[in-house]
Amino acid sequence: MHTARVLFLFSTAVLSGCTVTPSSGPGGRLVDSQASIKVTSPDKKRQVGIDYALIDINKAILPAFASATQSSLAGGFGGGQGAAPQLPLGVGDVVQVAIFESQAGGLFIPADAGSRPGNYVTLPQQTIDRDGTISVPYAGRINALGRSPRQVQNQIESMLANRAIEPQVLLTKVSSRSGRVAVLGDVKNPTNVELSEAGDRVLDVVADAGGLSAPGEETYITLQRRGRSATIQYDHLVNTPAENIYLVPGDTVLVDRERRTYLAFGAAGLNGRFDFEESNLTVAEALAKAGGALDARANPEQMMLYRLVDRSVLIGLGVNVSKISGEKVPVIFRANLRDPATMFALQQFAMQDKDIFYIGNADSVEILKFLDILNSVTSSSSGVTSDIVGTRNAIRELKR
Repeated sequence: MHTARVLFLFSTAVLSGCTVTPSSGPGGRLVDSQASIKVTSPDKKRQVGIDYALIDINKAILPAFASATQSSLAGGFGGGQGAAPQLPLGVGDVVQVAIFESQAGGLFIPADAGSRPGNYVTLPQQTIDRDGTISVPYAGRINALGRSPRQVQNQIESMLANRAIEPQVLLTKVSSRSGRVAVLGDVKNPTNVELSEAGDRVLDVVADAGGLSAPGEETYITLQRRGRSATIQYDHLVNTPAENIYLVPGDTVLVDRERRTYLAFGAAGLNGRFDFEESNLTVAEALAKAGGALDARANPEQMMLYRLVDRSVLIGLGVNVSKISGEKVPVIFRANLRDPATMFALQQFAMQDKDIFYIGNADSVEILKFLDILNSVTSSSSGVTSDIVGTRNAIRELKR
């Protein structure tokens, strides 16, 4: 009988808790009941619907995750090896044309000039206009857009061959507006860099812009080219020469500082967002930074790390990801801290920016929570009974 009374009081307290117990705002049931429009999952459990893979951290997967995954500039654009790309002429470039003749009395050199070295004439500087052409007397409009200076010289010579005496043409690029690269973001002097014929690489133009204004460990370089882009961490770019590729006219280099952080939840010593600061972290170091697992709460077999992983990496490990679409696959990595060897594995497993730690509660903790609620309900019921008796006695005293 006593047990039935306790259960009744407990259920009454639970059902009335949303209106009786203190609250800092509307409860979930009230929000749900008063919504005009509901967009929810048809599943009664209200699952999010994101498919994910669950992978236990072990020796077999460590080689794939011993270092942070890096994107690639060379893989996206090429241009890391070989000769520097040619810089074609473009709209806005300023050029100068000089025409040489083998002797006087020709088209450009007067007869009274005599035969002497330097039988040439220099045309005024001109800018390649919007239609991509320049003007040369007796040769007309010459297309220069997208062509090399040598190609333009050869065309001018062929068009003057029947008028001038063995003409030789020299075209000089005075300044270039088409062969520039913009360097923006967290550099000391954002600027436009004019590319040289010797070839300029990513780090060259960053240096031309005064270098970084933020720590290299937290700096990312993004290269934008013809509607495509690729991003790489600055330190990885410095340490991997093949990624320091040649730039081409029209490229944009964005230098951006992004704080590398991870989140820790659950039965960790500290919950919240943590910075990598100016170092790379392993999972073991990140766990220690978050205060480790709480002895009184944590289930050491349920340390989980949430991360988006490249599809190709999982395929390389032999994981069947055919049920999950997209290039990034949601993965939960699980570690059993009861296994002594796990700590060695966590020392080799690299953290990634925006990882999420979660350490689950032990089953015993959930039982204790229930017992605490049950105890509070039974204590409240006995207190209510004594209050009723006291009130009844007070009323009887007033009636006397």
